[in-house]
Amino acid sequence: MPNNRACLPTLLPTLLPRLRAFALRLSGDHHDAEDLVQFACMRALERAHQLQPGSSPLSWTFAIVHSSWINEVRSRQVRSRSRVAWDDTIIESVSDPSAPTPETELLHRQILAALSTLPEGQREVMLLVAIERFSYKEAAEILEVPIGTVMSRMSRARQAMGALFEERRKIPHQAPSLFRA
Repeated sequence: MPNNRACLPTLLPTLLPRLRAFALRLSGDHHDAEDLVQFACMRALERAHQLQPGSSPLSWTFAIVHSSWINEVRSRQVRSRSRVAWDDTIIESVSDPSAPTPETELLHRQILAALSTLPEGQREVMLLVAIERFSYKEAAEILEVPIGTVMSRMSRARQAMGALFEERRKIPHQAPSLFRA
């Protein structure tokens, strides 16, 4: 791979869609997500010299987004402001090019709704591994936790999500009958 540091200004615009999606899912607010991505890009460009040769610029910028969000949450707590609650209408306003059918979009919304019920650590790991397709090792580096913690959180997140969908599956659905007397 060529020198990542020299390529970063050219590469950064191609990373923006994934950075925005991750920031939106972390923050739950369009304005916070945009501010977070802008700050992370600025930080990445200022600190391009810290990008290690051979390391992934995508993982590195995700780590900057994550740590910037953690810092923002902490500073809000200090200022006694609470975090914005997750709102499903945000997801409805985000277009998903990989969801061509209404059924797929409904399933995605259900998954994201279930995802939002997970504890923060499990939700972050699920976002990075299952949605953003980072390896456990990369997720551990981004979150600055041991890989065992990532594996444990992912296992608990999968169990919790599975239980939520199993619970929904057990609820009997009555299909409308076209042949009622």
